[in-house]
Amino acid sequence: METEALNIAPSQRLGGISEYFFSRKLREIDGMRAAGKEIINLGIGGPDLPPHPDIVAELASEAARPDTHSYQPNKGTPMLREAFARWYRERYGVELDPAAEILPLMGSKEGLMHICMTYLNPGDRVLIPNPGYPTYRSAATLAGGVCTDYRLTEAGGWMPDFEAIEKAGLDGVKMMMVNYPHMPTGALPTRELFEKIVSFATKHNLLVVHDNPYSFIRNENPMSLLSVPGAKAVALELNSLSKSHNMAGWRIGMVAGAKQRIDDVLRFRSNMDSGMFRPLQSAAVAALGLGREWYAELNRTYFGRQDRAYAIMDVLGCTYSKDQAGLFVWGRLPEGSDDCYAYSDRILYDCGVFITPGGIFGSEGERYLRISLCAPEAVFDKALAKIENGLKK
Repeated sequence: METEALNIAPSQRLGGISEYFFSRKLREIDGMRAAGKEIINLGIGGPDLPPHPDIVAELASEAARPDTHSYQPNKGTPMLREAFARWYRERYGVELDPAAEILPLMGSKEGLMHICMTYLNPGDRVLIPNPGYPTYRSAATLAGGVCTDYRLTEAGGWMPDFEAIEKAGLDGVKMMMVNYPHMPTGALPTRELFEKIVSFATKHNLLVVHDNPYSFIRNENPMSLLSVPGAKAVALELNSLSKSHNMAGWRIGMVAGAKQRIDDVLRFRSNMDSGMFRPLQSAAVAALGLGREWYAELNRTYFGRQDRAYAIMDVLGCTYSKDQAGLFVWGRLPEGSDDCYAYSDRILYDCGVFITPGGIFGSEGERYLRISLCAPEAVFDKALAKIENGLKK
């Protein structure tokens, strides 16, 4: 017999937060599958490929030791911080002090929440990209911030219009979220863009939070915002092994920036978390030491999948840029189709393929669809056939 729960209201901070779209949609897809329908999911951006075997071997070896199971430092082991520093130097050309300017995290999503809780007071305004990763809005809202959208448009190359942001007013703005290569559009950064971001933040005394998990995926020129002179004075950069090393479930990330910023975030984080499992840290060191051939092989796989995703966009009548990076392909609905949710549902119900409606990333995404590249080529071929057949009905 189920016990009826007492009527205890959740906190007011949850008032502006709804259940994540994918959580609801995956329940619907599970129900369709339980009813006997074959559904191909091309919506979620979770890498389906395994990590390098050396990473798994390092985890197993370290976990088998009897002396690796104790609590770990909140700031991570020196070996991991040093490995992140080498990675930034070799891959981005950025010098970081491993003792002072790097903080390992249990995934960069955790870091977003920790940064917001560290710096935002109730009522502080936060500039949020539209379209953009929904967690930016959720983290800022839960911390008491007030979200203010800045529009990213196809005509503007999905880049911020800094003049328009200034004209809209910056009173009370304390933080700006940015993300390049951009999710969901795949827009690539330029040196000029990063310089403008640093200049804008310096001029208006803003903290920039740059989320950088996609820089190695379908991109031969990885960039860090911290490579711009003066960036450390105004910016924190989050990074992760989830996409670049196929380690999403391992929850290994980091935040980098000036010592004062790292100390601030650590002061909050140390009251919420302990350090990650030491064998995970050892495995992360192995991952960060992989050579360029790892990234090249990873991208050969994604470029093959990309071409099949483009073929699906073609069948759907969508238009798209081929100058995209990251784990997704972003395309504009055909002329005359304005409702991305209805269009996505039509593909799901008529064809048995789930493709993400762009509107979940903000109002500027409402005329777009996003296809995840996290499935084998054979699955894309099957999805294409299902769509072609379903659209004929």
